[in-house]
Amino acid sequence: MDELSDMMNFLSINARLDLKSVACQYILGLTGSEGGREVLLKRPVLVKCVVDLIRDPVVNVAKDAILSIVNFSADERGARMLLAEECCQKLGQDDTSNQRDDVVATCLSALLDPECPLADPACMVLSNVTRLASNVERFMYLVERSDFSLDQIITAFTKRIYNKKGANLHYLGPLFSNLSQSITVRTFLMDRERCVIQRLLPFTGFHQSVVRRGGIVGMIKNCTFDVENHSWLLSPEVDVLPHLLLPLAGPEEFPDDEVDNLPPELQYLPQDKRREPDPDIRKMLLETLLQLCALRESRELMRSRNVYLILRELHKWEEDRAVLLACENVIDILIRTEEEIGESNLRSIDVPEDLQNKFQKMDEDFVNT
Repeated sequence: MDELSDMMNFLSINARLDLKSVACQYILGLTGSEGGREVLLKRPVLVKCVVDLIRDPVVNVAKDAILSIVNFSADERGARMLLAEECCQKLGQDDTSNQRDDVVATCLSALLDPECPLADPACMVLSNVTRLASNVERFMYLVERSDFSLDQIITAFTKRIYNKKGANLHYLGPLFSNLSQSITVRTFLMDRERCVIQRLLPFTGFHQSVVRRGGIVGMIKNCTFDVENHSWLLSPEVDVLPHLLLPLAGPEEFPDDEVDNLPPELQYLPQDKRREPDPDIRKMLLETLLQLCALRESRELMRSRNVYLILRELHKWEEDRAVLLACENVIDILIRTEEEIGESNLRSIDVPEDLQNKFQKMDEDFVNT
């Protein structure tokens, strides 16, 4: 495709506007197909030109450029290329130290500018390039060498209205979920002094966006991989339990003696209370509760706060087989005594591979029945 080589001259901020606009529209169309993205994968310098045009002062040009990168970054190979050093160099320069024009810095500049109309697609790009766990450390390196920080991103996400052009920044939710695949990021999120995770917990009930609340639930689930933080997450300092249970609760009424042991946020819910409508999010919430059942002290705390009560009613209501299985997995642990369980830390149990495969097959059969 020799025309692409010729087009390089027009994919520049200093190019003639009419030619630049046509070139950007052509690239956008190209990224809409697998074959087109395949062509671009062989031309990292051209992709870098498109990234640079996200900063173009002409909004329509910048919009076509960033939408092209949204499409391109949705391809796993495209995401890897965008973070690779060949796409993080200033064109025509060999020295790549302390540069600020890679895709991460460019998109962060857009999403953190309250006046930028391209903030939402910028969030989508960042979410796309971090989906692979293997990309996260590289992404964080690029954040660190930019002029921005994770603290600034979280502030933008948690502010009621940050962008004055109507961008909602919902796709920062999946970004946080993706980043929490890294133990380095989880350490930041659960830093005792920063109180980061506490600022994000309320978004498990953000009814305006399934993308935002699903991302935050995914982030919390990843944070529970670290057993050493379970006691802190369940402590009054964080109190993660109500944020996990409230979306699973319905309008059911309970006797006073049962209600008294529930977290205060779950006592006497209104008659119009609705459960989380998305089954994938319900499943993630239950999987998070299961993770928190790893330690005996956590299980005992969850029993004392009548978690079973909420799960029992959810099980009666639930129709999705995968969610039912996830619910039963938590219930099976909570209704057993610690003597029956016989292990303080369930993570320490070494399950033989043949049994793991057998249990997985049983789960799949249950879900697909």
